[in-house]
Amino acid sequence: MKISKMLTSTALVLISAALIAPSVQSAPKKGGTVTIIGSVNPRHFNAAVQSGVATMEPGAQLFATLLRIDGQFKTHPYLAKSWKISDDGKTVTLNLVKGAKFHDGHDITSEDVAFSLKANRDNHPFKAMFAPLTEVQTPDAHTVVLQLKQAHPALHLALTSPLSPIIPKHIYGDGQNIKKHPRNTKNVVGSGPFMLKEFKRKEHLILTRNDNYFRKGRPYLDKIVYQNFGQVASQVIAMEEGKADLIGWMSSTRTLARLKKSKHLAQNADHYVAIGPNNWLAFNLLRKPLSDVRVRRAVAFAIDRKFITNVLMSGFSGPSTGPIVPGTPYYTDQVEHYDLDLKRANKILDDAGYARKSGGMRFDLTVDYLPSPRIDEYQKALAEYMKPQLKKIGINVIVRTAAGFPTWANYVRNYDFDMTMDVPFNWGDPVIGVHRTYISSNIKKGVIWSNTQNYSNSKVDDILKRAGVALDQSKRKALYHEFQKIVVDEVPVYWINVIPYHTVYNKPTLSGVQNTVWGMAHPMDEIYKLN
Repeated sequence: MKISKMLTSTALVLISAALIAPSVQSAPKKGGTVTIIGSVNPRHFNAAVQSGVATMEPGAQLFATLLRIDGQFKTHPYLAKSWKISDDGKTVTLNLVKGAKFHDGHDITSEDVAFSLKANRDNHPFKAMFAPLTEVQTPDAHTVVLQLKQAHPALHLALTSPLSPIIPKHIYGDGQNIKKHPRNTKNVVGSGPFMLKEFKRKEHLILTRNDNYFRKGRPYLDKIVYQNFGQVASQVIAMEEGKADLIGWMSSTRTLARLKKSKHLAQNADHYVAIGPNNWLAFNLLRKPLSDVRVRRAVAFAIDRKFITNVLMSGFSGPSTGPIVPGTPYYTDQVEHYDLDLKRANKILDDAGYARKSGGMRFDLTVDYLPSPRIDEYQKALAEYMKPQLKKIGINVIVRTAAGFPTWANYVRNYDFDMTMDVPFNWGDPVIGVHRTYISSNIKKGVIWSNTQNYSNSKVDDILKRAGVALDQSKRKALYHEFQKIVVDEVPVYWINVIPYHTVYNKPTLSGVQNTVWGMAHPMDEIYKLN
């Protein structure tokens, strides 16, 4: 069996057993506690069957995965010390580290890996991650062979934290519903760098060092405490006064601007590129006049993306020009950017026969937005911005406020909308987070975060099908570049900006905060206290 050309560099990194370097080079110290401002209300901690930040971040500390990934999308060894893939991409062999144990002392074997990957395939909401997986063979205790029905170039990403933790078969294989298993929240047993000490929902989560962690000498910290500091104002004060050491997923531009003034706080905006939070305005292609691509293009030319990112977002947020976010391997900016051009937008509508009526309006459009105070500046504020902006081209925008997330979700998944704001994640690889929105087979009424725009293009379907199995990296990039150009031209969605997730931490007291594509949903075994 030969190492695939696509993964030659990745495999070499794996075989070399190179470790991800901390962001600050200094002599690591053992001991100490890090207090993190974070969500302390997860449904549970088992990220093998549940997505979401509240589960992924602590889950990455409690459960190890087969691989881990750095800030340049390079994979590194973790529970798997090496791997290789057959020339046709359909057989993947992973060699596990020896001596790795779960928190309760049980050895981690290939049987646990097989059980975990099958559980993930059958239960995780990201169906595309392991959809090609047909069989997991376990020839010996430390060898796992994955059999796939087709090549899966996104597999290496799917095997990293936070997407596919290895869970103990001797606990979860007892026949109970794995999504509701009592050990998802109590007496949690994983093999990650930290163990669950105490969990008081909505108050705090305490993790302690796993002294038998298979990465010798790690973790450095004695304890991680996720603390609920209340509202954003209280969180800011906690960071400013040093009551907390670290906060992740910070996206409020006002808050980031304020925290930037504190000399003892460092901000890193590069940690979350695989999350890829793509803030957009989506159109319902089943409804007139939005079924007309000319109307969608006119709307796009009427919105000032530069004003939004540079002024409304104070420069903290970068523009998004298509379905794949900047900074990821398959992004291209060689697409129509729809830079503000009101004259052009008006002409498009005039030429299309949408004449202005008495009062100057051509037609009405309703816009919905994802109701969440945490992201109001990217959703509610931008929805309200649409009203005066699109009035300039004769479109009367009606902002509809949903009572809560379930109401908004029902509008969208049942196609009861004209335009809607949303922040879908890219999830690192287009197969996992992008295909779902644009392939016609994923037009599924009643399912949120599918192809709810009802966009259908057979050529796009074919391109994504080929890109999803292409092992040659250059070919795969070319396919995704072609896909982006077509979709941007047909504009079923107007992409606005990437939500600016930041990690903010206490610079004088904390080091080893790693730059990874998953942000804080990554093992924190390299972090250490300076004093």
